[in-house]
Amino acid sequence: MKRKYVFFFGDGHADGNASMKELLGGKGANLAEMTNLAIPVPPGFTITTEACNDYYNNNKSFPTGLQSEIDNNLSSLERLMGAKLGDPKNPLLVSVRSGAAASMPGMMDTVLNLGLNPKCVEGLIKKNNSDRFAWDAYRRFVSMFGNVVMGMQHHHFEEILDEYKRKACVKNDTELTTDQLKDICNDFISIYKKQTKTVFPVNPKEQLRKSIIAVFESWNNPRAIKYREIYDIKGLSGTAVNIQAMVFGNRGNDSATGVCFTRNPSTGENKFYGEYLLNAQGEDVVAGIRTPEPIKTLQKRMPLVYRQLVTIKNNLEKHYKDLQDMEFTVQDKKLFMLQTRNGKRTAHAAVKIAVDMVREKLIDKKTAINRVIPDELDQLLHPTFDPKAKKVVIAHGLPASPGAATGKVVFNAEDAEKYAARKEPVILVRIETSPEDIGGMHVSKGILTSRGGMTSHAAVVARGMGTCCVAGCGHLHIDYNKEEFVVDGKTVKKGDYISLDGSLGEVILGKTPTVEPTLSGSFNTLMKWADEYRKLKVRTNADTPEDAKRARSFGAEGIGLCRTEHMFFDESRIDYVRQMILVAGDVDNLKTAVDDLKADLDKIPGKIPAALEGKLKKAIKSKNKADSLYKNALKKLLPMQRGDFEKIFTVMKGLPVTIRLLDPPLHEFLPKENSLLKKIAQKIGITLSSIKEKVENLQEVNPMLGLRGCRLGIVYPDIYKMQVQAIIEAALSTKKKGIKVLPEIMIPLVGTVGEMEILKSDVVEVANTILKKKGSEMNFKVGTMIEIPRAALTADQIAKHAEFFSFGTNDLTQMAFGFSRDDVGSFIPQYTQRGILENDPFQVLDQSGIGQLVQIGIEKGRQTRPNIKIGICGEHGGEPSSIEFCHKNKMDYVSCSPFRVPIARLAAAQAAMKEVK
Repeated sequence: MKRKYVFFFGDGHADGNASMKELLGGKGANLAEMTNLAIPVPPGFTITTEACNDYYNNNKSFPTGLQSEIDNNLSSLERLMGAKLGDPKNPLLVSVRSGAAASMPGMMDTVLNLGLNPKCVEGLIKKNNSDRFAWDAYRRFVSMFGNVVMGMQHHHFEEILDEYKRKACVKNDTELTTDQLKDICNDFISIYKKQTKTVFPVNPKEQLRKSIIAVFESWNNPRAIKYREIYDIKGLSGTAVNIQAMVFGNRGNDSATGVCFTRNPSTGENKFYGEYLLNAQGEDVVAGIRTPEPIKTLQKRMPLVYRQLVTIKNNLEKHYKDLQDMEFTVQDKKLFMLQTRNGKRTAHAAVKIAVDMVREKLIDKKTAINRVIPDELDQLLHPTFDPKAKKVVIAHGLPASPGAATGKVVFNAEDAEKYAARKEPVILVRIETSPEDIGGMHVSKGILTSRGGMTSHAAVVARGMGTCCVAGCGHLHIDYNKEEFVVDGKTVKKGDYISLDGSLGEVILGKTPTVEPTLSGSFNTLMKWADEYRKLKVRTNADTPEDAKRARSFGAEGIGLCRTEHMFFDESRIDYVRQMILVAGDVDNLKTAVDDLKADLDKIPGKIPAALEGKLKKAIKSKNKADSLYKNALKKLLPMQRGDFEKIFTVMKGLPVTIRLLDPPLHEFLPKENSLLKKIAQKIGITLSSIKEKVENLQEVNPMLGLRGCRLGIVYPDIYKMQVQAIIEAALSTKKKGIKVLPEIMIPLVGTVGEMEILKSDVVEVANTILKKKGSEMNFKVGTMIEIPRAALTADQIAKHAEFFSFGTNDLTQMAFGFSRDDVGSFIPQYTQRGILENDPFQVLDQSGIGQLVQIGIEKGRQTRPNIKIGICGEHGGEPSSIEFCHKNKMDYVSCSPFRVPIARLAAAQAAMKEVK
């Protein structure tokens, strides 16, 4: 069957309708719909998105039959309008506009007043009895055609126009005389010829064909491509092209053009919102050269038009059941609608409008829940920059943690803490962060790194803290020695102010005022509705009572990941942690040395030589010292950890709390600076050279695959036993206060059933010993993180000893892909741009690969233990499409950073509704 490329609309009837957005684009489908609703729309026709796709597939040539369909529909338009394209006595003018299936405002191209040439200008003058209007329309057409079709820069035309206004001592275009506009047109034609090396086309059919091609080509202009990347718009055929009879808002003060919304798109308030300009065309409103008037003032200027516009906006909102963004033109006090579409809105407005429309009985609860984009809730939960503020963006990075922050630049954690102690706002700038920086990160308003991805240390920790972070800003050249960074020729020194937009990944020079979030009643209502429909529980990743409290206020139903290592970096305990680490290996080594020496001495007949006895005493002394230092460090850390857990249990009040035992490689806790190493050596009575040797010995070629996670518990069991003791004692203490406690002890990085069996046995033994001693009972669970591919493949064996699984998808992704999550910034952008990967797998769960490992782990785990509790605690636990995957695979919960809890609640509800459909 022959493909239809062109659809007509006009005279109260259209070939298309609103359901045909994929084919006609959003603009074309809605023009057809408004025509069928008897709303005044200038007639015209739409060239389909399929035509655009076939144009590219046909080596950038019109597909067979397209030109004849254009000619036939143009003839129909000419008959309907009683005018003809190119007729010098009665010229028809048209607009040529783009319109993809997904709204992409301002990203593609438009040409107005097409059909003019010197002869048609004269015909337009006679037809409208206005010289000025005709020459004004012509100069607009020449500049638009030059810019859009021929790729000329705007400034070539703007400079000419500005020079005429300067000479005439006028501010606005409307103040130029007819003769001046004539001269401007001539100058525009001349600069067009000079820049394009061609003569401006006078044949309107040639103008139209070239303009249609220009709109097709605009589908792949850099800004359109970037927009689709930013908003993850995929799978579209191309743009449609809408050719419409021109209506003119620049025919005098009885004419106007404007943009309006059925409600306020910023606040969501149910008040007519918009602005317009008298005696203007559409680009004048957007360009901002003249200050538009509020839509309300149109009521006094043109009361009949205003009443008609209000009626239309009410009808359109009821028809589409959503906020409408409309464009209109008034020609000689006659209203025409040029566009309607579902309006872009802030998250605040989206929530309010969705809830209000339920109350107004326009939509139901399910529609309201699905109307709000989960990720956009971030705007409500973090500070944002004042949209009215001027800003100088000097660099872009990854939007690693949303929010807005302004502060003084520092280049190390110590300075960050010093500035913060003086109540000075600070931005911590690092090449990359490490756990050592946690203190400085905690007090910083924002974090900026030149390396790292969306799940790098900086990103993960910042999101957990709710701190604004821009990561992987590769154009930053950071010099720690000079305490400055250079980007794009600009130097920013320590103490200079910068601002970070963590939602957009922008680095901004100087101070930028922020607006603090306020959660409305509408937000709480929407969240309550979402909770009615979702099946997944939503927990949080929280390491401090403050994080836990914040997460609970956002609706968290427990803690899915409490990282104990972050607690170790507090100033009051880091020295004891380092002491524990530095002597841990010595305890076993020295014990072995003493045992070996004793065995050797036992073999000696008769009296043991004094020298050997002295050697034994010295060895025993060294062993006892190391053992004392080790046990003393653990003894000091025990009450600190116990206090940490007790505070968190108290905040969570009977909700489950999953505590992960120590996970990172031990060397991450040790300093590199000589002065700090010297201080440690003095404190624990070991020589500096010995300390340096121990630090060096703890370094690993690939620490992420080295001595970390459960391997620490196997090699240094006393560390895990101390943590378990702290957990159980804290739970009992909290229980005494009348607060229910549900502790879940999580063993990280398990890859074999043997590891799980040994370590669970240790946990249970310590817990039961304490419970027996206290004469008390306590229900607790022991489980593991599934973050090694082998663990997923052998989950049936591991489940014999694990009472719950928590999928650590950050490490699982890293190990299954063979990617270092801190280094992917150097190649992942190319992978996604070239279609090798659809998304960064550290941001969006790779369902076809990593997802299979998760599915295998769930299936095998439940084969062995049908009631095993299963969740996810990687960064994917707060990402909507990954949450949908978790729902489909019947997990019990997702866990995410506190500020993503509402996002997860909403996404979980949407996933449940999608399944019902």
